[in-house]
Amino acid sequence: MQLFPLFADLQGRAVVVVGGGEIAERKIHLLTSAGANVTVVAKAISPTLQDWEAQNRIWVRLGAFQESDLDGAWLVVAATDNIQLNTAIAAHATSRKLFANVVDNASLSSFQVPAIVDRSPLVVAISSSGAAPMVARRVRAQIETMVDHSIGAIAELAQRYRGHIKEALPLLGPRRAFYDWLIDGPVGKALKAQQPKQAQSLLEDALGQKQTPPKGEVILVGAGPGDPGLLTLHALRALNQADVILYDRLVDPAILELARRDATQIHVGKEVGENHHATQQRIHHLMLEHAKQGQTVVRLKGGDAFIFGRGGEELQFLRQHSIAYQVVPGITAALACAAYSGIPLTHRQYAQSVQFVTAHRKDDTDIAEWAGLCDNSQTLVVYMGLKQLTSFNQMLIAHGRAANTPCAIIENGSRPNQRTLLTRLDQAQHYASQYTFSSPSLLIVGPVAALAKQLHWYGEIIDEYPDADTPSLSQLNVELLPELSAA
Repeated sequence: MQLFPLFADLQGRAVVVVGGGEIAERKIHLLTSAGANVTVVAKAISPTLQDWEAQNRIWVRLGAFQESDLDGAWLVVAATDNIQLNTAIAAHATSRKLFANVVDNASLSSFQVPAIVDRSPLVVAISSSGAAPMVARRVRAQIETMVDHSIGAIAELAQRYRGHIKEALPLLGPRRAFYDWLIDGPVGKALKAQQPKQAQSLLEDALGQKQTPPKGEVILVGAGPGDPGLLTLHALRALNQADVILYDRLVDPAILELARRDATQIHVGKEVGENHHATQQRIHHLMLEHAKQGQTVVRLKGGDAFIFGRGGEELQFLRQHSIAYQVVPGITAALACAAYSGIPLTHRQYAQSVQFVTAHRKDDTDIAEWAGLCDNSQTLVVYMGLKQLTSFNQMLIAHGRAANTPCAIIENGSRPNQRTLLTRLDQAQHYASQYTFSSPSLLIVGPVAALAKQLHWYGEIIDEYPDADTPSLSQLNVELLPELSAA
C-alpha cells in the first residue's frame, strides 16, 4: 500500500487553491462540498468561479502566488499549468508541513484527490496512488452501479440509532448480524421504496424485542488454490461475517486481506515434520472454544475442504459437540491448476475419466490398489506428491503406466509465480530437481498433460517433453473443427 487512506474533516477549515481555470473548479467543488473555506489565488478566474465568489462560496485573491498565501491553511492544491510554479508551491507546503496536491503530478503531491462514490454519509474513495487515474475512475464507475443510493439513507439511520443499537446488542457478533439485517431486510427495502417513516418504525420495533443469547457457528470455507478471484461469493460473505478465522498454511495472504479488518486471524497450518495429529486437535479445540462463545468461526482451507482437506473429520467433531456449521465449497487445486495450465482433465480422445489421489496417507500407509491408478485412458491427479515423486512414479511404471506417459508438475497453481513443468513420467523427478520445484505442487499424469504444449496460457511453462512422444495435436484439431463449425 503506497498511500495511507485518510478521510479529512475540512468543515470550516482553510484550504488554498492556486489556479482559476476549469481544473481548479473541479477541485474547489469537492472541497466546498466538504465544508472547506476555500481561498483561490490566481491572476484571473473563470466565469464559474466569479459566480461562486459572488455567492460567497469562495474567497478570491487576484494576483501572483506568494508564500504568505499559505498562512493558516490546512491543505493546498496547485491547479495551474505552470510546472515551475507548481513545484514551488509544493516546496513551500512541504517546508510548512502542509499536505499539497499538485494536479496531474503525483511525484510532487503529498496527498491525492481520489475518485469518489458519494452516498453520504457513506463515501467510497478510490485511488491508484497516482499511477493511473483513469483506472480509478473506471473502478468508480463500476462501484456506482453496484451501490444503491439508498445505502446513504441506511447509514444515516444507523448513525442516529447507533447508541440504541449498541445498548440493545452489547455483544459484537449479534450487533454485526443486526446491521446485516438492517441493510438486507425490511428496513433497507423500505428506504429503497422511499418510506423513511416505515423504516424507522421497523428499526424501533426490532430494537424493542427481547434479544436471545448469541449462538456460535463454524463456516467451513474452501479458499481455492491461491488466486483471490477464484473465491466464491459465499466465501467472501463468510470472510466478512467472521469473528475468528482459522486459516491453513496454503491460504494466500491476498485472500486474508479480503476478510473483516477486526476479525481475529489464527494460523493453524500444518508444517512439514510436525505432529499433524496434535495440530488437528488444536484446530478442533479452537473451533469449539470460539463457537461456544457465540462467535462466527471461519475455518479457511486451501482448495476445497472435502478434497484431502480433512473437512469431513472437522464436521464430525462439530456435530459431536452440537455446534452449528455450514460448508462453502472451494475450487480444488486439481481443477484450478489444470485449467490455469491449459490441461483439460478429461478429453473425449485422451481421457474418459479422472482420479484424484494423495501421496500423503493416514499413518503413512501404502497405496494398496495400484492397478486402479494405471488406466491409460484415465487422468491421474496427485496431491502433495513432490517428496514422494520418485517412488510414486516408479510404482506407476511398475504397474503398467508407460514410462513416456506425459505428466505435468504445477507449482503455485493460479498464483502470480505459477510454473508448469511438462515432462515424461520417468523423468519427472530429474527435471523437478533441476528446476528446483517446491511445495505447493501438483502432479498430473496422462496424455492430456501434453496438451499444455498448445493450450498453456498462464505463468511460465518449462517444456521438457520430447516432441516425438507428443500425441498428435494437429490431428486433434482437425477432428474437432467440423463439430465446432456445426455448433
